[in-house]
Amino acid sequence: MFSGKSEELIRRVTRYHLARVPTQTFKPLLDTRYAVGEVVSHSRMSTAATPVAGSDELLRGIDDRTVVVGIDEGQFFDEGLVEVAEILAGAGKNIIVAGLDLDYLGRPFEPIPSLMLRAEYVTKSLAVCHRCGGPGLFTQRVVQSDELVVLGATGSYEARCRRCYDPNEASQQTLDVDVAT
Repeated sequence: MFSGKSEELIRRVTRYHLARVPTQTFKPLLDTRYAVGEVVSHSRMSTAATPVAGSDELLRGIDDRTVVVGIDEGQFFDEGLVEVAEILAGAGKNIIVAGLDLDYLGRPFEPIPSLMLRAEYVTKSLAVCHRCGGPGLFTQRVVQSDELVVLGATGSYEARCRRCYDPNEASQQTLDVDVAT
């Protein structure tokens, strides 16, 4: 989290849109954090998006004339997303998927790793560790929950580097930070 994945998806889809290339963007129905009908980044960049319940609904929602398909929060889709991406790519569509490759326990977060193996291009973005400023590869959950998916942003998760990440950490103490006024 906090690596700019959604921001990069928005940037890429917007470039095609500005060039008048037909685009469609989709997001999982369960992601209602900032807006229902938009992908919104933590920095408040946004683009219109169709919320869908799963990969089958996404495939049915593709217009024939669409050339670029953006998919946000790919880790929240079912395993069928891999086959849907293969079908769309085989039909000549450009697929851009943003998602986490690891869950909060540091395990592969499917279907993203499987999509990465089949992609022509992979851009891996790292956040900045909230503790030390190093490369934030991991997502540290800082609220208590045993659920795989807990929707949230700042206050629920932090980016962590290898050294600062602890999958057994139940909650994180707030760091004291001096703020100059």
